[in-house]
Amino acid sequence: MTHEEESGVRVSLDIWHPDCWTLEVTEATDGGLLGHGVHEIDGLANGRFTAYADSTAELDALVAAIRDSPLTESVWETGEFEDEAVPGSATRGIVVRYDMGNSINDALVSRGFIPDEPVRMQGGREQWTVLVQETRQTVHERLEEIRAEMDADIRVELITAPKGGSGLFRTDALSERQREVFELARRRDYYTWPRETSAAELAAEVDVSKATLLEHLRKAESKLLGDD
Repeated sequence: MTHEEESGVRVSLDIWHPDCWTLEVTEATDGGLLGHGVHEIDGLANGRFTAYADSTAELDALVAAIRDSPLTESVWETGEFEDEAVPGSATRGIVVRYDMGNSINDALVSRGFIPDEPVRMQGGREQWTVLVQETRQTVHERLEEIRAEMDADIRVELITAPKGGSGLFRTDALSERQREVFELARRRDYYTWPRETSAAELAAEVDVSKATLLEHLRKAESKLLGDD
């Protein structure tokens, strides 16, 4: 067994999948959600979330949208949630019951992807950070399985060694330009959540179009994943 197989990898994923109430309500409102775990009870998913927004009115609108969604069975509130790491000035803990088949959680966990941080949902996308004890190539293959099974759009944003490891995988396979934009994106916290910079700002810094920059990043990420 190689050292990479022993230590595993830490992967940041940007995900969309159909029939997901978290994506629909965060796209339709100005609030966001942090997912703290999902458990199956009586055949339904029971997820614990922190709902957040910049104002109480926006937070109320978010929770109302969750209650009104045809994809949720019930919502109950657990009170205010105070944590400096949560964005927004208004927060609320909630538990939501919904169809387990509409959650991508089992598709990920059953393939060895273990959440390493709360799942962030905002603007109609989910941000997952997961640990998996596999090689980069196997990670790619398993993500392809999930894409097909869930009809999902899954983008790999970053692959690193686990916390306490040696950091990013070697970028020897990248072209000079790909390495330049990828390292710039890392330094400017493009891969953090929320992002500290935009693709347009990065493109301006290296004097290329936004489309060209995104293409360089896509190819770099694909090579780091082991696709190229």
